[in-house]
This record gives sequence, structure tokens and C-alpha cells, in this order.
Amino acid sequence: MSHFVVTGGAGFIGSAIVRRLLREDAGKVVVIDNLFSGSEANLEEVRTAIDFQSADIRNYEEIAPLIRGASVVFHEAAIPSVPRSIDEPIPSHEVNINGTFNVLRAAHEGGAGRVVYAASSSAYGDTAVLPKVETMAPNPKSPYALQKLAGEYYCHVFSSVYGLETVALRYFNVYGPRQDPSSPYSGVLSLFIKAVLERCSPTIYGDGEQSRDFTYVEDVADLNLKAARAPGVSGKVYNGGNGGRITLNQAWSLVQKLEGVEIPAHYGPPRPGDVHDSQADVTAAVRDLGHAPRFSFEEGMRRTLGWYRGQAGAAGRG
Repeated sequence: MSHFVVTGGAGFIGSAIVRRLLREDAGKVVVIDNLFSGSEANLEEVRTAIDFQSADIRNYEEIAPLIRGASVVFHEAAIPSVPRSIDEPIPSHEVNINGTFNVLRAAHEGGAGRVVYAASSSAYGDTAVLPKVETMAPNPKSPYALQKLAGEYYCHVFSSVYGLETVALRYFNVYGPRQDPSSPYSGVLSLFIKAVLERCSPTIYGDGEQSRDFTYVEDVADLNLKAARAPGVSGKVYNGGNGGRITLNQAWSLVQKLEGVEIPAHYGPPRPGDVHDSQADVTAAVRDLGHAPRFSFEEGMRRTLGWYRGQAGAAGRG
């Protein structure tokens, strides 16, 4: 029976990968999560079909037995925020670097088949050249970006030195249902949706003309499964984006249009560590992994807004 492990599997992206595995009748699915930023509510409808383990990737002795013998480890556990890594660099370092090392070590020593690692497009930093291609020299601008890049390097070393199969996917601004809008460190689109449903103005840091390659979470989950299966790609890094580019002003305009309201945004100073423009060149991921994003930005946002509306309605009925 196939044995899959998803670290951070109670999180926004991790839980999407869990549900995607179960739709394909995966054998045993083990979720490792300490619920720092994840929530068991994200797994509510599949809870009886998985093996949930409350464990911390910073503790090797806790996670090693859970990873032993896994066919694939999807390593999603992280403290995923540029601003938070600037405000709180120590826990961010401990989870994103030390924790990743522990996962790779456990996978190697436990005979796991492959690790698919959640890397980040923030490793590129600000570049005048768009779209961003994997052969560009990294230029991280924040502790988080550096930590995620270090994880990529560790994946490559574990592949080349120890023979552990690894694939790193540089995520580009993933959005979708279950993204938590309750924190100031939350993804910008979840904050936009929270604002529009509450009929209040969001704060956009900068002039709003900064652009992002927003990628729907189901496309990211699909790409993870493709990366788990693709032959001849061990030790490599791939962009996990959509290949497009949307400004924050355009995104806020679309959210208003979908909700049928007009609410002006507030604008604040740019945040330290934020890049201005981000767009993925997905040529390599399409060629080697069969990457084929299915959701346009408007369709993804329509589905996301619908999910949040449903949650708000259920809370009101409750």
C-alpha cells in the first residue's frame, strides 16, 4: 500500500494536497502538523480517512518514525510569511531551515522514495527581468526567502550526496479556499476577500501597481502530485506558478466586481522585504512535470469568494 506523508497537512496548501491524494485513492496518508498555523478544520471532511499526527518538524525524534518508509513526503510545513520572518526571525529559521533538514534526514534515513519540497518564488528577489526563470541567480530580500532557498540547496545536496529523490517547487502567491485571513501576515487575496465581505476597505502597501503571479491552490496541489511521479527530475527546482501577472489594484477591482460593490482601498507604505513584481516562467515545469494550470485568475477568485461566502453564511446560521 502506498504511504504518503504531508508535513503541514492541516495548512492551506497542505490540506489541498491531502484531499487531492484521497481523490486518487491514495493508500495511507499521514499528516504531520503542530497546528501553529494549520487547523484541523481544514481536514474536517477527510479526518477519518487520514492518520493525523500532532508533531513538530523541529523534533527529529517525533517525526522520524512517521516518515519512515513513505513513498512520497510532501514537505509543506513552514512559517510562510516574509513580514513574520522579519519580525520573528528565530522561530522562522528554526522551522524553515532546521525543520526542513530534519524532514530530509528522516526521509533519507527512513528510506522514503521522494521528497517534494514547498520552495518559494521569494528566492528570486526583485529582478528587472520577467518572467522569472529557474536559471536566474537568487537574490533573497528577507529571512523567509533565504530560508526557503536554503531548503532548496539542502534538497539538492540530499539528492546528489545521499541519493534521496527530491523536487523543489517555487510557489508563486498561492490563493484559494481555506487560506486564513485572520492574521496581518495572511495572503493579500484572503485579506481582500475578508474586507469585501465585511464591506470595509483593505490596506494595500505601496501604490498597488506591484504585480503577482497568483496561482489557484488546486493547480498547486495537482503540480505536487505530478512532481511526485515525474521521472528523471530528482534534485531539480521548478517554478510552480501560472505564468501570468496581476497587479494588486487589478485584484481588488476584480474582488469588488465579483461581489458587486465599490469600496476604495487604503494605501500604506511599502513593506520591507516585499518584491515589486513576480511572474513565473513555467516552461520547465510544463516540459518535465506536465504542469497544466486549469484555473484563470477570475475563475479561481470566483470559486474562492464563493467558498468564503459559504463559510460566512454557515457561521451566521450557527
